[in-house]
Amino acid sequence: MKQSSLGLSNTTKRTRKREFLDAMELVVPWAELVALIEPYAPESGRRGQQPFAVQTLLRIHFMQQWFKLSDPAMEEALHDVPAFRDFAGLSHWDEHIPGESSILRFRHLPSILRFRHLLERHKLAEQILATVNALLQAKGLQLKAGTVMDATLIAAPTSTKNQGKARDPEMHQSKKGNEWYFGMKAHIGVDADSGLVHTVRGTAANVSDVVEANSLLHGQETDAFGDAGYQGVDKRADAQQTARWHVAMRPGLRRALDKDKPLDDLIDRLERTKARIRAKVEHPFRVLKQQFGYVKVRYRGLKKNTAQIVTLFALSNLWMVRHKLLAMGQVRPQQA
Repeated sequence: MKQSSLGLSNTTKRTRKREFLDAMELVVPWAELVALIEPYAPESGRRGQQPFAVQTLLRIHFMQQWFKLSDPAMEEALHDVPAFRDFAGLSHWDEHIPGESSILRFRHLPSILRFRHLLERHKLAEQILATVNALLQAKGLQLKAGTVMDATLIAAPTSTKNQGKARDPEMHQSKKGNEWYFGMKAHIGVDADSGLVHTVRGTAANVSDVVEANSLLHGQETDAFGDAGYQGVDKRADAQQTARWHVAMRPGLRRALDKDKPLDDLIDRLERTKARIRAKVEHPFRVLKQQFGYVKVRYRGLKKNTAQIVTLFALSNLWMVRHKLLAMGQVRPQQA
């Protein structure tokens, strides 16, 4: 029998990583997501080395998102971190641990498509988000009465020390306040009641928030909320007539209000109410950047990075309601 030289795989200490993975083990709808991806996976039964199970690669893919790991770093982590091996279903040293090439691609695909490319090609990241949201809606954790929208800047490398001697042509500069940023924007539509993300769009950083506003509506809401950057959204050609827009006043106009006047005071209180509703949209951004550590794009091009961001928001939805899901008793208990 093979043994770890230090016996670390047998430690009983409950580390933060293991606590996190144990929680996600329970709340991620593995069966539904595997069923979603399997039709696009390579067939088994061919000669030569068999492909790894879809669930194994999906679990590894999710760990890369949660812990901000590149493909080589993920391979090393599977060797070094017992909790990662356990979560991937590779807890026995006798099992073959996927190398970097296996993480990057499914074997036996004619064009050796990478696993991420498989998700991108079939737009499976969007379907993962839809599958997660359908589950949460069925459990009564996501309503459709209102949508809050916002966008956040995601930085991209500005260095030209690469093979093409150029920055990513799909990324652009944008000014926020008195500072310039280079990268992309993640635009999201969030359920006004729960704060869960239902729609994601990725654009270059110089695309105005209001341009993507109407594409962030799912069409069933009665009210939509946005900050002052969405002024004029209801007058655009693509405006949906089913939702009432509640857009914040411009900061300068609000500062000019005289709160000693009853009408101005009422307007200011209305703005505070709208701001409390809009605050829900900040929660997914906090999980994305602080919990998952996603503050800079990993790949070149909008398509790859948008697919990653969509996956991250699907996982952030599960993370934000994990306690409610566990309290419902509607997830199966973890097997010892």
